[in-house]
Parts: sequence; structure tokens; C-alpha cells
Amino acid sequence: MRELLRALRRGCALMCPRCPEPLFTGPFRMHERCPGCGYLIEREQGYFVGAIYINYAITVIICLGGYLLTEIYFAPGLATHLIIWGGLCILIPLFSFRYSRAIWLNADYFFNRKFSPEDDGD
Repeated sequence: MRELLRALRRGCALMCPRCPEPLFTGPFRMHERCPGCGYLIEREQGYFVGAIYINYAITVIICLGGYLLTEIYFAPGLATHLIIWGGLCILIPLFSFRYSRAIWLNADYFFNRKFSPEDDGD
């Protein structure tokens, strides 16, 4: 359990699963390999499809939960809901893109460590 929490913490901090190096070089660009330990980050096409599901789940939970809470407590009109939650459905995935990828990479490392390719950096 302790290792799983460590993997989630590193994912939320946007760090490599094996060392404390950052995964991203810019807002949406990841290193191909970790600059610290050489861990292969960009593995193959389609590897980060699971991160898309994480990103989608984050967006749905925030937008649906927020919609329901604002409807219960404030009851704004339909146009207000569409403006607020439509805009957030566009902005939240952009904000959580990096986090969903980092969490996916760290979770994959935690669950499939013994099946990971040997990534010695060469």
C-alpha cells in the first residue's frame, strides 16, 4: 500500500516513477526518456490511451458533480449551466492532461514493474 501511495504521489508531482526527475519539458511535451535514470517514457503508439480515460474521468467527476451542486444550491438557468460547464469541459482536460499522463505512467510502473522493458538508458 505504501508503494502505491508513493506512485500516486509521484504521478501528482509529475515525476518519473524511478527517480525524482520531471517528466515534462513544456506544457504538453514529455521527455522520451527520463533525463535522470533513462527510464523509457514514450513507449509506443497508444501507450497513453489509459491516461485519456483518467483525464475523462476527472472531467466528468468535476463537471457532473459541479453541475449537480450548482443546480441543487443555486438553480441557475440552462444558458448559465451551458456557459459554465461547457467552458469547464474544455478547460479541465487541458489542465489535467499532464497529471493524467504522469499518474498513468506511475501506475503502470507500479503494477507492471516486473514486465517493464529493461530501460538502462542506452
